[in-house]
Amino acid sequence: MNAIDPPATAQARALAARYGTEPKPGQLPWNDVIASLMGHRSVRGYQTTPPPPGTLEILIAAAQSAATSSNLQTWSVMEVTDPEKLKVLAEVANGQKHIIECPIFLVFIADLSRNERLGKAEGATLEVLPYLDAFLVASIDAAMAAQNAVIAAESLGLSTVYIGALRNNVTRVAELLELPSGAGPVFGLCIGYAKPESAGEVKPRLPQEVVLHHDRYSTAGETEARATYDKRLEAFSRRHEMAAYTWTQRVINRMAKLNALTGRDRMKDAFKALGFPLR
Repeated sequence: MNAIDPPATAQARALAARYGTEPKPGQLPWNDVIASLMGHRSVRGYQTTPPPPGTLEILIAAAQSAATSSNLQTWSVMEVTDPEKLKVLAEVANGQKHIIECPIFLVFIADLSRNERLGKAEGATLEVLPYLDAFLVASIDAAMAAQNAVIAAESLGLSTVYIGALRNNVTRVAELLELPSGAGPVFGLCIGYAKPESAGEVKPRLPQEVVLHHDRYSTAGETEARATYDKRLEAFSRRHEMAAYTWTQRVINRMAKLNALTGRDRMKDAFKALGFPLR
């Protein structure tokens, strides 16, 4: 997006990149924060140049400013800098080399262990900890915190990409990072300056009418909208020399066979072994 574009033009460009031509530009609120959000893209190639001193600390401050259920703060984050550990994490994540090359790599952790230690120190049994809701709250808290960090990073001119593939082997990741019982890795996050050739472009998303419902869930027009989106995503894929897949093909390829989970089909038992009973 051109920084000197007037707001209406900037909005039109951003909406065209994200959706095509809808929603109609010029009819929606707009500011610099929304512009930054609309320009998000995942980046998988990083320069070795480190961000300025204090960047990590301000990103974590932004992360801790996210909402947290009942202020329980059931998440933690670990910066990983050890080259040998980064190599293992990249291996777990199917060889994603940007884990090794990015200057900041974070692992976000669903962490009930801190609250459990608090309960023991105070002589209180926290009966809710073994239940699925506690793990879900911790995972959601971690995700919201990470997204705050992403927004902050991008506002500073940095790029990011989430690494969900750490869940391919949460046991190995937890052992590598020496996590206590009741703490489990839910995803990683690469942060750094994008290589010019890796900056890419905004990936189109499903039309709003497919995901936005009013008072009741409706599938009216979904098939037609999906067909239109398939064409857009296929064109995007061709431009970036990836396999020219449609969204329909992508969903089927990723969800039709269990082997697409790359070990994550055993994740429930793995998290139970890490101290999450998931009752």
